[in-house]
Amino acid sequence: MALPPLAPHTATHHSRAMPAPFDLVLPLHGPDATAALAASIAPLCRAGDVIALWGGIGAGKSHFARALIATRLAAAGRAEDIPSPTFTLVQTYDADEIEIWHSDLYRLTHADEVLELGLEDAFDSALCLIEWPDRLGSDLPGRALHLRLDPGSGPDDRIARLHAMGGGWADRLAPIRDRATVAHD
Repeated sequence: MALPPLAPHTATHHSRAMPAPFDLVLPLHGPDATAALAASIAPLCRAGDVIALWGGIGAGKSHFARALIATRLAAAGRAEDIPSPTFTLVQTYDADEIEIWHSDLYRLTHADEVLELGLEDAFDSALCLIEWPDRLGSDLPGRALHLRLDPGSGPDDRIARLHAMGGGWADRLAPIRDRATVAHD
């Protein structure tokens, strides 16, 4: 499954420049590294953010989402069981100042089914973590942070590919990019 194509970096019809894309590739050596990435992104998220989680079955999408949710809940002084939404399609969490929606859309067959879940409203008011975002079709917000998890060199290794065209992600994720750059220099 491919990430959506990159939009060209050109001026809009309003003569305003499109936001510069944010792209980052990180090696993740084992599940703890995936959880650490989620924990580093968690405090940067705000209401109205959408994180589109791409990757095949068993890629680590749910592991990432659970770690991000656990980090936000811990910051709010809460600890909860964080089940996979594979069968319920959506699980919600209250992390004090922000509601978190974790969705697994694998079982959906048409983008219209998303309307029944209430995701469109959540996109504006909650932090939404979406597994299998291709099921949304054109309803996936353009401001989403895309995180694709691909197999790495070892059995538990992954390659995380982050991409965003808006939503202020480039500025918010700069510390993660800068740490990764220093680590690889």
